Amino acid sequence: MKPIIIRNSKLPNKLSWFIDIAAITLWPFIICRDEGNPTMIRHESIHIAQQTELLVLPFYLLYLFDFIVGLVIWRSAKLAYWNIRFEREAYDYQSDENYLINRKPYTWLKYDLI
Repeated sequence: MKPIIIRNSKLPNKLSWFIDIAAITLWPFIICRDEGNPTMIRHESIHIAQQTELLVLPFYLLYLFDFIVGLVIWRSAKLAYWNIRFEREAYDYQSDENYLINRKPYTWLKYDLI
């Protein structure tokens, strides 16, 4: 699915409670603080693929679960964020221009929660 990209939005700034957010994916939208660069758009597009394969709502529930577990384990919002399985996949492959073409469904499952 091709995302709908919203550029120069104030929403990412308003949601930057724990970490600085440059963009956020709320299926089917990628909402960017600025114009967004190709790497950022690929990163967020990986989240679109993850959300699509999980039929959206379970993605958000698992994302929140990973974040809360990370907060308990590391007592740090930044570390909790960096260890969310969906983020790990997106960061690992955000520079690969062909990743979304070749991506296997549920790739995020290869990442351990801890």
